Amino acid sequence: MSTKDWIEKDYYKVLGVDKKASADEIKKAFRKIARDNHPDANPGDKAAEARFKEASEANSVLSDPSKRKEYDEARSLFGGGVRFGRPGASGGFEDLFRNAGGEQSGLGDLFGNLFGGGGGQRRSSSRGPRRGADIEGQVKLTFEQAVEGTTVAMRTVSDQPCSACRGTGAKPGTLPKVCTACEGTGMTTSTSGGVFAMSEPCHDCRGRGLIVDDPCAECDGSGRGKSGSTVNVRIPAGVTDGQRIRIKGKGAAGQNGGSPGDLYVDVSVAPHKLFGQQGNNLTLNVPVTFAEASLGAEIKIPTLNGLAVKLKIPANTPNGRTLRIRGKGVRRKDGTMGDLLVTVQVQVPDHLSDSAKEALKEYAEKSGQENPRAGLFGG
Repeated sequence: MSTKDWIEKDYYKVLGVDKKASADEIKKAFRKIARDNHPDANPGDKAAEARFKEASEANSVLSDPSKRKEYDEARSLFGGGVRFGRPGASGGFEDLFRNAGGEQSGLGDLFGNLFGGGGGQRRSSSRGPRRGADIEGQVKLTFEQAVEGTTVAMRTVSDQPCSACRGTGAKPGTLPKVCTACEGTGMTTSTSGGVFAMSEPCHDCRGRGLIVDDPCAECDGSGRGKSGSTVNVRIPAGVTDGQRIRIKGKGAAGQNGGSPGDLYVDVSVAPHKLFGQQGNNLTLNVPVTFAEASLGAEIKIPTLNGLAVKLKIPANTPNGRTLRIRGKGVRRKDGTMGDLLVTVQVQVPDHLSDSAKEALKEYAEKSGQENPRAGLFGG
């Protein structure tokens, strides 16, 4: 935020509150403005969009006690009425610093750094290079595609409002609600030492400022229409369900020579009927008989690529023990492979013949096994 914003703009007037307004009064005033002027609820209304942005900027300062204190002190210091003059004109903010301590005194840099930019940044032209906007999309993968990596063609999201929901992102006939985490701003702010503030998109609403309970089927809740263009995206091996990956430079084109934005892809992975995933390892539950677990055995088990491998079950293997087959898991970033973790599940027969029952009774008598439940009664 520039020095000009802190000194010239009356954020209390923007929100329509008194300078002594409480935090609750500021919050209530902003939420009303956000609800009435949110761009998603007023598609194409530039005045409402400008009003929303202005109120969001005011709220980001006045809702933070430390930033509000700095803002009040800055306006008190300069009277809240200093105006930035034209380049070369007298009486402007730059002249105030020069008169106070000379051009080389560093006062301009001091306040510029405090409020978010040095003197060179204040003089930068608005016609300079501008980075392109970030765009987002969704892909649905099979379990095998997620483990092995794949290239998918996906449609990007345009900046135009969705025609079905008119930009709200909600199912036609319903409305989104204001995000309580960011209070509709789409941004959350954290401070360090009471001076520097860092803002980032809200994690709850992903920067939209609104929460959609019943999303529009046409735009999947994004509020933006589907563009006709597609982009090939390389999905790395080992992605998991719900993961968001960033594809650098695949967003909207920059302006005036600026770099392109990034593409953010939300990944949805279908579950596998046999295998699961733990980081770079695959998991598999394998049933074995009581005899195999007791006496030991060598069995064949499947792998994700369809080829069977042999697994040695040691004698006296208890139910639930996990055995490891190295190199049959998920490919890591360095090219090495994770492992396949096999969990043994001892199966009890559904039916026993009379001879089998007699054999088991004889086994129970001859095994000499102690009562496994003795510890439950203090034995």
